[in-house]
Amino acid sequence: MSFLALIARNLIRQRTRTLLTVAGIGIGITTVVALGSITQGMKAMSEELLRAGGADFMVAQKGSADLSFSAVSVREWRAVEAEPGVARAWGVLMHYSRVGSNPFFITFGLRVADMPGAVPRLEQGSLPRKAHELALGARAANALRLGTGDSITVERTAFRITGIYKSGSLIEDGGAYAPLSAVQTLARRPDVVTVVYVKVAPGTDGEALANRIERRLPQLTAISRLADFNKVDQGLRILDAGNLAISLLAVVIGAIGVMNTMVMSVFERTREIGILRAVGWRSRRIMRMVVGESLVLCTLAAAVGMGLGVAATRAVLLIPAVSSFLEPQYPFSVFVRALLIALGVGLAGALYPAYRAVRLSPMAALRYE
Repeated sequence: MSFLALIARNLIRQRTRTLLTVAGIGIGITTVVALGSITQGMKAMSEELLRAGGADFMVAQKGSADLSFSAVSVREWRAVEAEPGVARAWGVLMHYSRVGSNPFFITFGLRVADMPGAVPRLEQGSLPRKAHELALGARAANALRLGTGDSITVERTAFRITGIYKSGSLIEDGGAYAPLSAVQTLARRPDVVTVVYVKVAPGTDGEALANRIERRLPQLTAISRLADFNKVDQGLRILDAGNLAISLLAVVIGAIGVMNTMVMSVFERTREIGILRAVGWRSRRIMRMVVGESLVLCTLAAAVGMGLGVAATRAVLLIPAVSSFLEPQYPFSVFVRALLIALGVGLAGALYPAYRAVRLSPMAALRYE
């Protein structure tokens, strides 16, 4: 019998215990994968928002707890626009409201003059030009079953849909673009925008320009990459912290479960281990057997957890309120992290049982009843 076959046989001998251990660890891995994919989805959405309209970077109010709370005055917007090296600077007011089943419908307010270069490609119709007109995202239009010429109500205000656009961005395609003055009235935020998007002039160092804007307008901050989002939005940092905390919790709880399983296995096979030692098995090989069983157990749990994690996030998307603003991402790094956590659990849980197994003397083990 091969060494791997021996490990498999030892696990199969206690099917119920093995299955329960795999299920327990698998649930932890499911949580890690699900939260990791959701976090990656939120980061992808933030990245899309950062590059909306082909901008090189955005400028927002420094220290905002959430991007939606940012307030940049028209005076500050004009100061950014007048900065040497700025090709274009357009202010956008983002207003969240419930429309249909989407509780996070975003109405992007822009000056009519800025719309041609900032609104995504129109699939039909034209850009809005009057206060009570808007261009609707393709995803929102499909969910609401609306088209050009129809009317949509946002915050008790009726808008006529003049066009349908599609960008490929979940957050944009699930919302709408309307004239800035109309959105300022909806949000009750006159003379302010949420962010100012900046397009850098050819030949200009974008990073140097962003730093110069921050020095001249210290109440504002420039966001040129995803890592900078922490300056104006704590949501991603909270998700990362939660992901780390759950990962550590999965390691601790999983290690305790594995340790319990392996200690019981070693305890029940005391005479068998004594026989193996008596026929010449060295301590190192005994240790490899115990650790190997633990790692195989946790690898199985990782596979089960990964599958359940993906299934859980896809199932959540069946809820319209969730699918309207979230699209989980499944990069390879999420599954690598889950596997490493599972292997860490296996090693941590096998240390004491392996130590106990190698400390058994052959004679004492053979006499064990």
